[in-house]
Amino acid sequence: MKLSSKMARCGLSPMRKFNGEAAKTVERGIKIYHLNIGQPDIRTPQAFYDALKSFNQPVLAYAPSSGMPELLDAVRGYYKRIGVELSRTQILPTSGGSEALQMTMATILDDGDELLVEHTRAILISNPGNPTGSVLTPEELKLMLDIAKEHDLILVCDEVYREFVYGGEPLMSALQFAGYEENVVVIDSVSKRFSACGARVGMVISKNKAFMSEVMKWCQCRLCSATVDQVAAAALYALDPSYFDEVRAEYKNRRDTLMRKLRELPGVVCEEPKGAFYVMAALPVDDADTFQHWLLSDFDDHGETVMFACGEPFYATPGKGKNEVRMAYTINCQDLERAGGRRRRGAICAAVGKRKEKRKPAAFSGHRKPELGNTKTGAVFRPCFFASI
Repeated sequence: MKLSSKMARCGLSPMRKFNGEAAKTVERGIKIYHLNIGQPDIRTPQAFYDALKSFNQPVLAYAPSSGMPELLDAVRGYYKRIGVELSRTQILPTSGGSEALQMTMATILDDGDELLVEHTRAILISNPGNPTGSVLTPEELKLMLDIAKEHDLILVCDEVYREFVYGGEPLMSALQFAGYEENVVVIDSVSKRFSACGARVGMVISKNKAFMSEVMKWCQCRLCSATVDQVAAAALYALDPSYFDEVRAEYKNRRDTLMRKLRELPGVVCEEPKGAFYVMAALPVDDADTFQHWLLSDFDDHGETVMFACGEPFYATPGKGKNEVRMAYTINCQDLERAGGRRRRGAICAAVGKRKEKRKPAAFSGHRKPELGNTKTGAVFRPCFFASI
């Protein structure tokens, strides 16, 4: 039976491709520290569960394809607090940020169109950035907006990590800039912001009427995102902004813990992330994929091991990222200490030593600047992995 060539060209998620092996590792009694996926362990606000408990409609009906009014108004209130006025028609709820990106790409792109290269129809950015943790300055974001407007492009901004910036920066959105209404599409989600990944509520936001009209066709085709999840998500957007102060401080502590442990590891190259909750690091191994397989199949440090997301699938540039990994600091500081501690050094040393006879491992100087997404090398990240799930 012939199946779709489009799916045949797709790879497995770098965050989840080792899940089958991980399950076998757990069956052997090994504890895994999951740095591979951005699943926060921050408690989901009680307001979400209270809203679920109070939902008592006699029939759990389809929500409107345009979204539940209470969610739309809650989102409008959230954006108003950061200086952005929105109408209900400028917001379309989706089943997570991934569907929001899928809808956006389907609406903007035709076969043969690309992002940031020839036949460019759109620019896709993640701010704060996944996987590098980079944060654009207002001047840098405005430059992107100017380029989009000058060339009649859509600037698609994945902004789901907006609150997680660690240098005191004010909350920023491409929607805050006047004069670019026709060129901006924002992808948003409750998953990371409110530690509610399982709620599967995202949204497409734009003031471009023609674009939103086309996206609505997709929304109606798939009927709606989950009614109950939308109702509960509305309660999250009503939280006082002070909620984020504690969460932001916790993630900053986790970032600092992971960076300290990484700097203790010989041969590891990485830059300190300024936002989101990921670190992209080059390891002193020649194949991160092989290394991860070894950590799950053979490594056992007092009944513990580590998972990360291999770096190569995050790049569109062939050959880039083969020895790199993305690590999520979404687990608590104590577990990060364990995952990145001295015992983890033994894992790298053992993995490198195990393969010395087969091929010489890549060597890295502690003074070498990392090439993670470095434009001087021509390396670019694969836009499909900017999606914030």
